[in-house]
Amino acid sequence: MTREEMTALVRGKFPDVKLGSNKQFPEFIAAPDQIHSLCTALKEDAQTKMDYLFCETAADRKDGFHLVYHLTSSALGHCVMLRTVLTDKAKPEVETVGGIWMAAEFYEREIFDLFGIQFAHHPDLRRIFLDDDWVGYPLRKDYKDSFTLEH
Repeated sequence: MTREEMTALVRGKFPDVKLGSNKQFPEFIAAPDQIHSLCTALKEDAQTKMDYLFCETAADRKDGFHLVYHLTSSALGHCVMLRTVLTDKAKPEVETVGGIWMAAEFYEREIFDLFGIQFAHHPDLRRIFLDDDWVGYPLRKDYKDSFTLEH
C-alpha cells in the first residue's frame, strides 16, 4: 500500500487525524481519545492488518508528552507511525493498547516507570525497572535526582 493509499484510508475513517512529517513511514497524529480506536481499526482492517506493535515509546517535549507507536503488518509488509500528545503534564493519561497488542503491556509499563504516564485499563501498570519506592520519573525534563555527581 502506498503512502497516499494509507493516508486516504486513515483519513477516510478518522478525518480529524493530522499528517506528520516522517519521511520513512506514513505518520498520523491523533488526539489521545482517538488512539485506541485508530489502533484497533489499523489492526482489524483487511487492507492494513497491523498485527505487530514494533515499538511504543514517549518523549517529554515543551507541548506535552509525545507517545509514539510504530506499527507493522507482517502479512502486507507496510509500516505506519502514530503519535499523540498528552498536554496535561500533571496528569498524563491515555487508554492502553495492551488489549490490541500484548507487547504493549511491557512498553507501557516502561513508559509509566520512566515518564509517569498512566495507561487506563492496563492490567498490571507498575514499575518495571525502578524500585516501587522510587520517587519521580527519570525521563521527565523536570526530574531532579537525589544525588549530585561531582567532577
